[in-house]
This record gives sequence, C-alpha cells and structure tokens, in this order.
Amino acid sequence: MERIKQALERARSQRGGERVGAAPRSHEKAPIEQKIVYTQTRTIELSPEHLRQHRVISGPTDPVANYYSVLRTHVMQSMRANNWRTLAITSPNEGAGKSLTALNLAISMARETNHTVLLVDLDLKRPNIHRYLGKAQLPGISDYILDDAPLPELLVNPGIERLVILPGHKSLSHSSEMLSSPKMVSLVEDVKSRYPSRLVIFDMPPVLACDDVLAFSPYFDAALLVVSEGETQKGDVTRAIELLGKAELMGTVLNKSSESASGYGYY
Repeated sequence: MERIKQALERARSQRGGERVGAAPRSHEKAPIEQKIVYTQTRTIELSPEHLRQHRVISGPTDPVANYYSVLRTHVMQSMRANNWRTLAITSPNEGAGKSLTALNLAISMARETNHTVLLVDLDLKRPNIHRYLGKAQLPGISDYILDDAPLPELLVNPGIERLVILPGHKSLSHSSEMLSSPKMVSLVEDVKSRYPSRLVIFDMPPVLACDDVLAFSPYFDAALLVVSEGETQKGDVTRAIELLGKAELMGTVLNKSSESASGYGYY
C-alpha cells in the first residue's frame, strides 16, 4: 500500500498545477470546503499599493471589488446556463481597459469557492497582465513558444486562492499564426481540460487591431467586449461585432463611464 501511495504522489507532482486538499482525482470536483495547496505552481507576493494604484482588486474590502462582483454574477450566470468554461475578453481598439477587466474579473470569479480560475494572457504582441501585477520579469507563453519552457514553470499564483495566471512575457510577431499553431492548440487544450472545475479567461488583443481573435475563436466558448466611453467609436463597436461573426458574444462592458463611480457598466 505504501508503494502505491508513493506512486500516486509522484504522478500528481508530475502533472503540475494546482492540487486541492488531500489530492482528489483530476476528474472529481473539489469539495468547496478544502483549501487549495499549490505543489508546482509558483506563488508570488504582490504589492497591495501597486495593485491599488493600477485599479486592480487588492482584497475583499477593496471598493472596486463590489463593482466587479456585479459583472461576475452576470458572467457566471451565462456560463452556467450554457455550460461554458472558457471566456475571451477583447475590445474593438486599444486603450479600452480589456486587460484590467480580464484580471479583475478573474480575481472576482476566483472568490467563488466551487471552481478555480486560470487567466491566460494571449495578447501576444502587447502582453500586459504581468505589468498590472508589478512583475515585469515573469516568464510566460513566449518562453513556451520560443524556448520550450515547461508549463508548470510558467504558471503563477498571485497569492489569491483558486487563481492561477499564465502571463505573456515577451512581445511576439506573427501572433495569429502562433495562436493557431499545433503547439499552441495543444497548450490551450491542456489548460482547458486538465481540471473539470477550472474556468479559463483569455485576455485577447483588440478585434480591429489584428486577426488574432478570429484565428483563436474555435478555442473559446464566448467573448466579452470591452468598450471605453468617450473613446470607442460606435462604428468600431459595430465592426468588431461583425468580425466576431459566429462567436458567442456574451455582452459588452462599458469602461470609464462618467455615469458610474466605478467607471464601468455591463450590457
């Protein structure tokens, strides 16, 4: 029995990623009362002051958290109703705040105890998630693509239980070709299927800036469009929705709204 137990432990450690409580099997849903223990995923310490300065949720008492809880409720209702597990967050143009929305939504969703959340920075040309975290030197997807870095070495836990982040790191050209390459498809399928209770958020580039979202659309269930009041033009929103085509558009987040103290609204 002892040898069997040791073999099981070795198999779990080789898989990497998160492990819940007393190591439930990968196909079982983790009991919500158990605490997650990260065995392979690196945990990093973040500066609460840096997070507050960049409008990232820094804790449960952060006023920003209340506003994203409303967005989370809408998103989770749609995902559960449609049995969706993957969500792409994009915008028509740059500067709308899609990466911040993706990060704060991931943090808010991770506060629910019946699932884990993986945030993947797939804005390969302009990765930003690591900058919001104040960690400019985090390795990420670019290291996986260029240098064959193992996935467990790239995943980080930002000190928030049930949340794991796969950063982008270096800027990459020919991003749309890379997103649809067999290597990237294999990575995406792995992170989507490894844990049945995991929800995956992809921070994607703007729809009108490149064809990355279109190239990647077969690999996400639904999309959330972030627009900026006073900056995003109505015609750009229309073109973005048209380009998304058959992709499931869950809704639109109105960012930097003058009518809300939070600076965002959901439609």
